[in-house]
Amino acid sequence: MNYVKRLALAGALIVAVAALFACQAKEKPTLIISTWGLSEDALWKDVYEPFEEAYKCTIVLEQGNAVERYTKLATNPNSNVDIIELSQKDASNGYAENLFSKVDYSKVPNSTSLIPAAKTMIGNGYGPAYTLNSIGIIYNPKALGYEIKEWSDLWRNDLAKKISIPDITTTFGPAMLYVAGDYAGTPVASDKGAAAFNALADLKRNVVKTYTRSSDLANMFVSGEIAVAVVGDFGYPIIANAMPDVKWVVPESGTYANFNTIDIAANSKNKELAQAYINWRLSKDVQSRTVVSLNEAPTNSQVTLTEEQSRFITYGPVAQRAKMVDFTLVNPLLTQWVDTWNRTLNN
Repeated sequence: MNYVKRLALAGALIVAVAALFACQAKEKPTLIISTWGLSEDALWKDVYEPFEEAYKCTIVLEQGNAVERYTKLATNPNSNVDIIELSQKDASNGYAENLFSKVDYSKVPNSTSLIPAAKTMIGNGYGPAYTLNSIGIIYNPKALGYEIKEWSDLWRNDLAKKISIPDITTTFGPAMLYVAGDYAGTPVASDKGAAAFNALADLKRNVVKTYTRSSDLANMFVSGEIAVAVVGDFGYPIIANAMPDVKWVVPESGTYANFNTIDIAANSKNKELAQAYINWRLSKDVQSRTVVSLNEAPTNSQVTLTEEQSRFITYGPVAQRAKMVDFTLVNPLLTQWVDTWNRTLNN
């Protein structure tokens, strides 16, 4: 074989190898998901790894709390995030700022199985709710010597310096303000939270501190720094693992719920794969697994749970008496509320 033929053959081989690698790269796209850094092992086992296998892709995570991740996406025009998972509060800001792409729900067939409250979330065309959570009260009965049953119990005189509540900047901070408004007898929507802040001023004598991470509550209970806390139901297992004596109660008067949403970033280069991931996260099979491993209440109406499985999540009777926070009211007022909150509780 002469030199020219050998050179041509070598060139053809290089082209073939390059084409093979290009084909492999095309077959194995990367989906970048911005999410909380909670229960990562369970998420990989029950959600991410099965999706990678089914769709021949690689998942990369960007982790952090919702505010940090939202701010990072909003301020970086070159962000390569494809999917972002946020609380309802932060997602509402994203809709207003056009940070997300509309979802083609004809390619998300599992959306037809959403519970009614979750279906209302997709009316704007953006991402759906994949789980529902709500606030309750967790307390140490041995430290108190009595039961906590209602929100009004938080204002008891004998709970001085024994309570922690979520900070206004957290997922359930606004819900805590709504609880205070109910205690005051004046709904937040009727006076933009004025009566609620007065009620929180009365509660201050009982509050040791406001918290920004529910995982911090476990150490506070174990050390005896607190005996009562208001927390989202997703935080109960972490606290109970550290302090088995604690009890969980969702008052009969009701609770306030939050949806966690999945949205497609406006700059995503993998929108088809992102929509497939959304459909995957809404499926009966995946939600049946995550309700057990992640304590996530299902938004797929086809998922049925035993009484034991649903004890600590927003499901059944708890979901039925859950009320929603109006973030179209909350978000425009939030800067003002943060200032009032800090002057009322954090000084």
